[in-house]
Amino acid sequence: MSDHNKVLVEVQDHIAWVYLNRPEKLNGLDLDMFHGLVAAAKKIRKDRSVRAVILAAKGESFSAGLDFKAVSKNPSMIPKLFLKFPWTKMNLAQRIAHIWRDLPVPVICAIHGNCFGGGMQIALAADYRIATPDANLCIMEMKWGLVPDMGGYALWRGLVRDDVLRELTYTNRIFNGTEAQEMGFATHVSDNPLDDAMALAKQIALKNPDAIKASKRIFNSMQDATDAELLMAESVEQDKIIRTPNQMEAVFAEMQKRKPAFTD
Repeated sequence: MSDHNKVLVEVQDHIAWVYLNRPEKLNGLDLDMFHGLVAAAKKIRKDRSVRAVILAAKGESFSAGLDFKAVSKNPSMIPKLFLKFPWTKMNLAQRIAHIWRDLPVPVICAIHGNCFGGGMQIALAADYRIATPDANLCIMEMKWGLVPDMGGYALWRGLVRDDVLRELTYTNRIFNGTEAQEMGFATHVSDNPLDDAMALAKQIALKNPDAIKASKRIFNSMQDATDAELLMAESVEQDKIIRTPNQMEAVFAEMQKRKPAFTD
């Protein structure tokens, strides 16, 4: 296990485990955690053996969001996080959420305790979210007179009804994991989200990794692409995969009723 202080990364059996590790602060986000999350994603991207990622947290909460006390003690971190000149695709605060959407492999987020503000936006960057029924979730920024600014608007698009998003953003109302599933913020509710995340990651790890990555590329383009562009993307990705060794191994393993042996 490698330790970037407040973010832990471990890779085992083709699954990368990433833990927010600042439990004494309910995994409130400070500058070290921002850099640690980026480093974790870079490490995973370079490891071709990884086929799925589980994003979770140590302690009593997934994340209480931005640590405002840490910010107030070090105001110079504000432009480093939220402002970027000249303007580019994203600033550091937005990046720590979008890095999980941009990873080539599926990311499963296990949510427990509080999932507020920036923590909420990180969680919504995952492909799949499993929350405890009693988890507390909130688009918290309006409490501090701010707008959600860690990529939430881009990540929530298509997941939750527009009017529901507006109400939750304008009021910063706290809602539980069961409500989160009903609204679209959570994919699944479980008393043991880590166990369920591991079971799902194991399933994904047994599929053709080339086809999984190609599918994620298409999913990531769905919101902005035209029908014609999506149809072309399907054909292009399929042409790259069909009759390749991993695709053929998927066929043979299925026919022979055995565990596949894919190459990375």
